[in-house]
Amino acid sequence: MRLSALPASLDGLRLRAELAAATRSGWSSSSSRKAGLARLKKFIAKGRAEAQSRLEGKEGGLEAARTLAQVMNAVLYALYDSIAMEVWDEGARKSGIALCALGGFGAGELAPQSDIDLLFLVDDVPPEDHQLVIERVLYALWDVGLHVGGGALRTVEEALTLAADDVSERTALLDLRLISGDGRLVSDLMERFHQQIRQGDMTAFITAKLTEREARVDKQGDSRYEVEPHIKDGKGGLRDLQTLRWLAQVLYGDDALERWVGTGFLAVRDVERYLHAGDFLWATRFHLHALQERKDDRLSFDVQPEIAERMGYSDGDDVAGVESFMRDYFRAAIDVGALTRLVCAKLEADELKDPPSGIGRFMPVGGPATTSADLNNDAFVIKTGRLSFADPSLVEQDPVLMLRLFEVASAHQLDLHPDAVALIGQSLRFVDDNYRSDPRATRAFFAVLLDAPDLYMTLRAMTEAGLLGAFIPEFGDIVARTQFNMYHRYTVDEHTLKALGLLREIEQGKHQQDHPLATQIAPLVNHRRALHLAVLLHDTGKGQGDQCIEGAERAHSACERLGLDDHEINLVAWLIRHHLEMSDTAQRRDLSDPRTVIDFADLVGTLERLRLLTILTVVDIRAVGPGVWNGWKAQLMRDLYQAAASVLAGGRRADEGEARARLSARADLARKAVSDHLGRLDPDFAREWTADLEDAYWLAFFETDRLRHAAFVRAAKARGEAVAAGVRIDRRRSAAEVMIWAPDRQGLFADIAGALALSGANVVGAQVATTQTGSAFDVFYVQDVSGRPFGHDDPQARARLQGAVIKAARDGLTDNVTMPSRPVKRREAAFAVQPSVHLDVEAAQSALVIEATCRDRPGLLHDLARVIAETGVSLQAARIDGYGERAVDVFYVTEKGHKITDPERLKALHDNLMAMLEKPEETLDQQTEARGLSRARASEWR
Repeated sequence: MRLSALPASLDGLRLRAELAAATRSGWSSSSSRKAGLARLKKFIAKGRAEAQSRLEGKEGGLEAARTLAQVMNAVLYALYDSIAMEVWDEGARKSGIALCALGGFGAGELAPQSDIDLLFLVDDVPPEDHQLVIERVLYALWDVGLHVGGGALRTVEEALTLAADDVSERTALLDLRLISGDGRLVSDLMERFHQQIRQGDMTAFITAKLTEREARVDKQGDSRYEVEPHIKDGKGGLRDLQTLRWLAQVLYGDDALERWVGTGFLAVRDVERYLHAGDFLWATRFHLHALQERKDDRLSFDVQPEIAERMGYSDGDDVAGVESFMRDYFRAAIDVGALTRLVCAKLEADELKDPPSGIGRFMPVGGPATTSADLNNDAFVIKTGRLSFADPSLVEQDPVLMLRLFEVASAHQLDLHPDAVALIGQSLRFVDDNYRSDPRATRAFFAVLLDAPDLYMTLRAMTEAGLLGAFIPEFGDIVARTQFNMYHRYTVDEHTLKALGLLREIEQGKHQQDHPLATQIAPLVNHRRALHLAVLLHDTGKGQGDQCIEGAERAHSACERLGLDDHEINLVAWLIRHHLEMSDTAQRRDLSDPRTVIDFADLVGTLERLRLLTILTVVDIRAVGPGVWNGWKAQLMRDLYQAAASVLAGGRRADEGEARARLSARADLARKAVSDHLGRLDPDFAREWTADLEDAYWLAFFETDRLRHAAFVRAAKARGEAVAAGVRIDRRRSAAEVMIWAPDRQGLFADIAGALALSGANVVGAQVATTQTGSAFDVFYVQDVSGRPFGHDDPQARARLQGAVIKAARDGLTDNVTMPSRPVKRREAAFAVQPSVHLDVEAAQSALVIEATCRDRPGLLHDLARVIAETGVSLQAARIDGYGERAVDVFYVTEKGHKITDPERLKALHDNLMAMLEKPEETLDQQTEARGLSRARASEWR
């Protein structure tokens, strides 16, 4: 532990003298106590300013933390001595009691809003005057606004007993430090404590500490690459650095970093990474506490931009300052993670800890027992069950062995020896252009990419060793890169590796239930290597301009270097250039419109590219984060795949006339199936229903849907109901299906959407059908705020929704109805969302497509549909999509049954919609003060 030197004005002895002058009448005197507290507050404020100046100067975050710890040490020393002198004479003041620092404060590091952990150590049951001193010290600390943690009173025996039974208590004693009082007590405790640990089971202590660490990071979120990290307790945070220090103290004693290097436990480079990461994390934590003015260690979206600015990051041409800051944060977290694994692996190799479930593992293990002889390769050996280089000098002679190490480890499911990992980190300078184009290196790389049983863990180990980014520089450019939005949960490289891991699991048949289509078509793929490379490189254009164009160009260069032929290179580049097309089409376009399917099939061109793009799209969306992929999106993807596959049947893309004929034939077959089924029950209704609806309806739904819809309408007619509604759970689509049968009229869709919003239902999709006899049959798919089917466990909620929809369809909504709203949350307010309206006259055969983008809010669909209705146009279909804080709603509209192409009508639509979208957010916030309904949507962002 090292406390920083303070200027003379912040010296503890000087403060002690000032307190003596201020409290001449004693701490029991109200006026004297007030004067003493005022002096302490002034000293603390000055000390905080000193720490802040060191943070903003050349010293940095670690020095600021040490400075603040020294300031508080001076405060406690002076306060304790001042109070103790009043209670006891000089000799008694140093006997039988000691004030000690614990935790981070004991280690000499403190953040502005952190707890000051204290322990009062005594000889025996304390007499009354001891209790008086303790109470006065604690009350004074609370009154000056300090956060005191602990303040426990224990004897030496009690402290040792607790330490023997509780790993947290044991850890706290590692950082015990005398502030003032009887130093004999502290010396006695620490001597006996170290004997207890060293003569006891050191392995058990280390294992317990690492088990505690695993529980902590599991609670915070297992991935260190989550974009709103917990900088103290999260994976790769300050607590992990402290864990490394505690291990060092147990093994080598206090101030042990130098001994780590001296014993060969870590290299000088590793210690430099440790100190650099600590300095960066402490600087970040200081700014976070100062900004929040409370103890908060979550680096949430709303504080990231200001902290980035405080730390000197500014916006560049292509990268925002906040993204540069967060990239440096994750680089520090990567270093902490690499050091944690390295230290734990060394402890295991030295038999100082038991093999754990995950921590300390570089590679997934689980294959049959393997010996060095089984490897059949003189370059590698197995040491303590881990793969290593037989001779470190071989790596300099043949650097390709670094990639071969991962190939062999993956093939035999062996973990890596920490010495091998450390050697790779020291040998990355050998990875140059000649290395990257070496066929042997390429073969080893593809052996991992295409054959590793656990692809995610293997590539993550390669990334943290620095080798993957060095060998594929295009991938190296996205390591630790973040995107400042609420959609992506992980850094770009983590997202990519998770997508590759999911791809391997789909190939292994592990996701038959969640991804039946991808599982079915994966074995049919002919260009498997191209698919894996496309997933690996699909986001390498991020931060470079248009991510799809830039990514395709960078992938082209990477694939050339890897020795692929022109056909395969172009295929990888094509997949990356169009890797967003399938999700955009499925989620934003009406799949019952022939033009949509034909245009998409025309883009894809072949069944092989359709299969490849489908799998790429699935793993890309799924790897964004938990909850983004759901049954609704899955069904949309399956619908688009099947429709496009029918156009591409026979191994070629049908011309437009043939494609339309195929789609029309599919609609006729659907009509016939329903007619045959209904004809046996009600021939007249069967003829009427199948003739009343256009092809778009018959292409939009499955046979089970069509039969259910027909039964619903037939029953409504039999009851003589002009307006009817039904609500059921559609588990396949992960939404509640709301069916409405009503006379068609202007504004019907908007009224229904408003009723759904007022009921708290979140619309994720809608299909509108108008019969030739003037009735509307609309189907909405709705979810609750958690993204589950609305009313999935509450039949009464579904019944209330049904009643609200019937009333709105029959009577409309009153003119003064106000949609539910909510305030823009702090996290959301960090993101600027520019409203926009795009009108596309080419996207659909017979309708104008409107795409409206703005900040997501409750009732948005109703407001947009109301404007469309008031402009005098009719709505055919709607697609509702979301990307975190940003909503994208798409409408297919006509006027008197025809596509709108008149420039004046187009301008009126555009201007009216923009006027609504540009309503000030403050107005929306004010509306929210009276209501609390919120609209959640399946979020997505590019």
